[in-house]
Amino acid sequence: MTVKKINAQTPLEELPADVNTLRQMVLTLLSQIDDLSGQLHYLKRQLFGKKSEKLDPNQGLLFEELYEELQGQIAAEAKAAEEEAAAPAQPAKRRRNNHKGRCPLPPDLPRQSIEVDIPEAEKVCPVCHQAKQRIGEEVTEKLEYEPASFYVKSYVRPKYACPQCCGQVSIGSLPPMAIDKGIPGEGLLAHVLCNKYCDHLPLYRQARIFQREKIDISVSTLCDWVGRSADLLTPLVDRMHEKLLLSPKVNTDDTPVKVQDPARVGSTSTGYLWVYIDIDYNVVFDFTRNRSREGPLLFLSGFHGYVQADAYSGYDAFFRSSDAVEVGCHAHARRKFEYALDSNPVQAAHMLALYSRLYEIESQAKAEKYSPEQLLAARQSRSLPILGEMKELLDKWQGELLPRSPMGKAVTYCQNQWQALLRYTEDPILEIDNNLSERTLRMVAIGRKNYLFFGSEAGGQRAAIIYSLVASCKLHGLDPFAYFRDVLARVSTHPASRIDELLPCQWDKSRS
Repeated sequence: MTVKKINAQTPLEELPADVNTLRQMVLTLLSQIDDLSGQLHYLKRQLFGKKSEKLDPNQGLLFEELYEELQGQIAAEAKAAEEEAAAPAQPAKRRRNNHKGRCPLPPDLPRQSIEVDIPEAEKVCPVCHQAKQRIGEEVTEKLEYEPASFYVKSYVRPKYACPQCCGQVSIGSLPPMAIDKGIPGEGLLAHVLCNKYCDHLPLYRQARIFQREKIDISVSTLCDWVGRSADLLTPLVDRMHEKLLLSPKVNTDDTPVKVQDPARVGSTSTGYLWVYIDIDYNVVFDFTRNRSREGPLLFLSGFHGYVQADAYSGYDAFFRSSDAVEVGCHAHARRKFEYALDSNPVQAAHMLALYSRLYEIESQAKAEKYSPEQLLAARQSRSLPILGEMKELLDKWQGELLPRSPMGKAVTYCQNQWQALLRYTEDPILEIDNNLSERTLRMVAIGRKNYLFFGSEAGGQRAAIIYSLVASCKLHGLDPFAYFRDVLARVSTHPASRIDELLPCQWDKSRS
């Protein structure tokens, strides 16, 4: 049945007379009002309130079963308090505040000792007039800073020739260099890459910093350096892509980025950076001009394991055309109920309380370092009953809520993704959510606030190469600067058969 669109200026005589049609129009308008109200409450909370998605623990008092659980905890705490009161009195311990004190300065930092002595007159005792003896010293440390320094590395190559033949000139060969005919050394290239892709410092700002050190390097030159470095590092990322396709699981997500449009001067279009992370923390970024399904279809072609992602419909074609298994993200599902807190506080808080119990199981497993067998047993025995309770609520609420309301959207999302949301309980290598991908994409989100856009599609592809290695270094606890400085000096002459030694997952081991 087609419902005629109406607004506040629609005359009464133009409204349909059919009661069923009017009812459907009312339901449609109520659904739209709920949707707009939810957006209004959410935006007001984002603007004026706290942005944390944590649930107030007192919210559990709304539900009888959680209330009974809390009463049991209170009774146990009361019993423990009685036993403690019956025990012999212990001296009261001094209450410690949350301040842990100042962190000590690293002992390997160079130190400059400055002795501050007393005047000569004070070195004589005013009572007995004897000379005072030095009995110790007090050291006060201040952390200082000097600007980073440039230096020139000169390669001096003596020439040799035969004095009688007046020829046969010999000269030493230069060592392998990242850019043969350029002036930057590997340390400077690593510095530029880390400044932009780790510290989110655009190249034009770096050029200004260099000018303060009397070094005149144009932005276009810096762009060329980044491009040459990305070309050298491309085989490493290609190899990580190969290893990723053999992994039993992959986490993936995407984020939009602005790209300068060559067809329209002064305007930008929207491109996308996709992140893919395998079980060994090899991170590979992929740049695409749009968010079509072709991106994951091409990148994950030939993959046969678990793929954990959000419910983006672009992945559906990949799952239909392959034997890969979809794994849902409970963080996405939970966030939709958090979004509905303002419009449906009781139902949304009930679901969030159940999610708190689910995440408590995962937190305990990480804190106590469960083995894979223990983790699987905990999920099967403790998480599945909670998920069953959640499913009963979803089935009950689905017929009571307007589909376009915030709570209705949250319920529909979970119902459509339910089998994928249950899948993490089947294999201990899986996570409850896809937050690993979201945390990895955060560097892109911070970076685009500074450099605003990529200058071209090639710039987006170069960024994907370097972001892949930066993110992999961070997940493996490596210093990206040390990694780039070493790898850029070796990658052009390193044997292709041993390329795995230069990957972040093995680089530190191969060096040691």
